[in-house]
Amino acid sequence: VWFCLVAVMIAMYVVLDGFDLGAGAIHLLVAKTESERRVVLRSIGPVWDGNEVWLLAAGGTLYFAFPALYASSFSGCYLPLMIVLWLLILRGVSIEFRNQIESPLWVNFWDVVFSFSSLLLAVFYGAALGNVVRGVPLNAQGYFFEALWTNFPLGGETGILDWYTILVGVAALATLGLHGALWVAMKTEGPVNARARGLARHAWWATALSTILVTILTFRVQPHVPASLFERPWGYVFPLLALAGLASARLFLARENDVKSFLASCAYIVGMLTSVVF
Repeated sequence: VWFCLVAVMIAMYVVLDGFDLGAGAIHLLVAKTESERRVVLRSIGPVWDGNEVWLLAAGGTLYFAFPALYASSFSGCYLPLMIVLWLLILRGVSIEFRNQIESPLWVNFWDVVFSFSSLLLAVFYGAALGNVVRGVPLNAQGYFFEALWTNFPLGGETGILDWYTILVGVAALATLGLHGALWVAMKTEGPVNARARGLARHAWWATALSTILVTILTFRVQPHVPASLFERPWGYVFPLLALAGLASARLFLARENDVKSFLASCAYIVGMLTSVVF
């Protein structure tokens, strides 16, 4: 029960805060003027900080329900977690600080910080998910330590970043970029809406390609994944949900139905995450 609760909280966080991160990552691409950037920020303004509560809830649940897992993962990934913490701080500060001084240099600086920190957060979250799937070198006491990177092997002495986790990070960036673009398209009109839709179409292809590559490489890195699906065929419902969500997002994008495209993107994300949980 606790395992499923943690999975639900993380899925909710990725779906809800995912469009915030995606909107931040594409912020400078869909908004060309100060007024357009304000429109994008207003689209996430009422909800971005509330969405992050799901991450706190998931961390708190890990602490109380799985203290050994919490201690092992937070100590073994100490440096990446500190990087993620600072990126979260910079992202929140940039949203709050950009309007404090009426200066183009000041505003543009915080806009770049907001976009860059959102982009890196998406990549680091994806790399973290890649480490969960690939596995980490636990010792006899159940603890581990990984450097940020080594010589990028897929086996042996691995680091937080290798070719597999980097690919998962890129896939996460493409996915959240698509998710954020669909959110911005749903919440805006005019040129911002048109740019967001155009970017979503490109991000869809990047998401589809990276999904195929990650799936193929996952079967190589973790052979027990296809074996587990073979033993429990009901588990195919999760990747099928992801495929249905991705295909539906493309269909509704072609019809310019922003609301249904966004909901289909939510289904794709939930399907991918529950596949990992399974």
